[in-house]
Amino acid sequence: MGESESDQALVERVQKGDKRAFDLLVRKYQHKLIGVISRYIGDWSECQDVAQEAFVRAYRAIGSFRGDAQFYTWMYRIAINTAKNYLVSQGRRPPTDDVMIDDAVQFDGTARLHESATPERELMRQEIEQTVFAVVKGLPEELRTAITLREVDGLSYEEIAETMNCPIGTVRSRIFRAREAIDEQLRPLLSEEN
Repeated sequence: MGESESDQALVERVQKGDKRAFDLLVRKYQHKLIGVISRYIGDWSECQDVAQEAFVRAYRAIGSFRGDAQFYTWMYRIAINTAKNYLVSQGRRPPTDDVMIDDAVQFDGTARLHESATPERELMRQEIEQTVFAVVKGLPEELRTAITLREVDGLSYEEIAETMNCPIGTVRSRIFRAREAIDEQLRPLLSEEN
């Protein structure tokens, strides 16, 4: 049974009144959703509160979940909307983009630099991270959204196509173009390191 079938089976159990099945969905996705929310809200405890509110909303609305979208895609949209509503209720302006990259990009390459964290390596890691942030921030919105959904949120190409409401080939093209732009800016930095 694949992940989406497993989620769908849990959703059906919740719809029949099994609250423990919803707890499993919460455990499975809570950290991922807090990561999404943290791009909108900087305070960790506020992120947790907003994530909890998003799950409460999802629980209340789960009876109308028909499975047209995957559960995580549906939950992701609820979390984004809950975060934006929270910011508005606090008198803060939500970002105009649906995905903010500034606080949450984590690439595998930076983890390797931590293994031998000399001051030089730490400086290089920071430079790489700042370069990636700057490049991603400067990308057109559709490329920025696609690369963030893939690299930060770990969505499959199919999930990204569904979330962005576009063909899978378009998703592949956008991710390729975003990675090319990032690589182009990182090449000079990485050649300095060697």
